[in-house]
Amino acid sequence: MTPIAHSPHAHAVTSVSRIMATVMAALVPATLFGFWLYGWSAVYLWAVCLLAAVAGEAAVLAFQQRAVKPALLDGSGLLTAWLLALSLPPWAPWWIAVVGSLFAVVIGKQVFGGLGQNVFNPAMAARVMLLISFPLEMTTWMPPMGHLPGVLDSLAVTFGGQHLDAVSSASLLGYVKTEFSRGLDLQQALAGHYAPLSALWGWRSGSLGESAAPLILAGGVFLIARRIITWHAPVAMLAGVALPALLMSLIAPGHYAGPVYHLLSGGVMLGAFFIATDPVTSPNTPAGQLVFGLGCGILTYVIRTWGAYPEGVAFAVMLMNAATPIIDRTIKPRIYGRTRKGETLVVEAAKKDAP
Repeated sequence: MTPIAHSPHAHAVTSVSRIMATVMAALVPATLFGFWLYGWSAVYLWAVCLLAAVAGEAAVLAFQQRAVKPALLDGSGLLTAWLLALSLPPWAPWWIAVVGSLFAVVIGKQVFGGLGQNVFNPAMAARVMLLISFPLEMTTWMPPMGHLPGVLDSLAVTFGGQHLDAVSSASLLGYVKTEFSRGLDLQQALAGHYAPLSALWGWRSGSLGESAAPLILAGGVFLIARRIITWHAPVAMLAGVALPALLMSLIAPGHYAGPVYHLLSGGVMLGAFFIATDPVTSPNTPAGQLVFGLGCGILTYVIRTWGAYPEGVAFAVMLMNAATPIIDRTIKPRIYGRTRKGETLVVEAAKKDAP
């Protein structure tokens, strides 16, 4: 008799490398638009992030005497570095990209055992580390230029650490929080610094991933259509930010911004579609993903409104990453052939038929 291989026998065409490539393809339009907004320095910073991640992951794998080529070709390290680059100030010094990428792939990923074993999202872990360790470099923002300036000037900015022909400023979230601390109301704080249409296209100081919310949204819809991600975590996270913002703005409109401001500011859109949907660090069930996304959104709003940091997406995602095992343990899918209480359907049917 011919031996039969163990089940399952069905093989899908989807692979890890294909999934990672699809996600990176969804990021391309928003990334290119960000390059146009912030210039060559953003391009160099993005490239340095990717190169440092590949080199760092290859070195760790070689040190552990593990196969280097398969791990690099799966694309997970490149995607991690790409997401980190989108969360950095576009004109940050080059060593920020190197330190962040190495931390993401070495500490955030390989220390836990590699792909599929990490507890926290590596890109967000690296961003939190950089923000706490290097607050000045991580909170120095440049206004968008809307063109690609001279290559030599941009090289001087990225690798020399000097900003040329531009004036640094706070991000919109940071500016509003600072003005609140001075006792100004919302209308005074936002006057001349916020317009919904400009915020929609990222025409303000901020990270590369804050640009072009419609393009990020289009990339997320593309991933949902391709069944790479589901709608549960993104919709829940956006609702978790918008609903408390709407409620608080109705209660005290002079002190709390509305949902449009919060949805179009910072990294909410990027976090909802590309960070909270990480299959490794988010719950397995649709119901669990709803809880996870809602928690990310509410925590983001709480940290933005009452916390010490103007942006809270990275902190919120990491806190919910820590809660993912509890969510998975509490919200379990029904086992095929059994009820949610664990009884078989045959037993359940017999109980219903019993006199």
